[in-house]
Amino acid sequence: MSSSTRYESPVGPLLLASDGKNITGLWMAGQKYFASTASQNMSENPGLPVFKAARKWLDRYFKGKKPEIAELPLAPEGGEFRQAVWKILRDIPYGQVITYGDIAKKLARRMGKPDMSSQAVGGAVGRNPISIIIPCHRVVGANGSLTGYAGGIGKKIKLLELEGVNMTALFTPKKGTAL
Repeated sequence: MSSSTRYESPVGPLLLASDGKNITGLWMAGQKYFASTASQNMSENPGLPVFKAARKWLDRYFKGKKPEIAELPLAPEGGEFRQAVWKILRDIPYGQVITYGDIAKKLARRMGKPDMSSQAVGGAVGRNPISIIIPCHRVVGANGSLTGYAGGIGKKIKLLELEGVNMTALFTPKKGTAL
């Protein structure tokens, strides 16, 4: 049985899920694929030690501190390809961005392949079940487009600004999947 708790954040309410020891999900209200990997039998249990640790982590993050991802036990549910993409996301430094194409190149090298589809990477990034902590908001299009965020462009911008990302080369697309 999975447990859940809620957290009020500057980007709106968040739902956290846990298997009792690890964070298995963190979703924003209204997010695409909201709670897609959550158990149907989740019960509210805000007192779990892992939730206390996650709340402290999130408090520090939203105060502009730079908590390390490794401070929290994470267990996102997903296949081998998605896990490989999410591992790369964990390596994106606070306050920096990377492109889908850059992730595809890194993944191709790690898998010993000549290339990898940026679109496939985008699908895995978009289905990251532990948003904010596994920083999918730090991924942008090759041309600086802020496209592709399941939580919505406004929340992506707010998170990047909170981290002090230089936004001058980034822009909101006129049309796209995450508007």
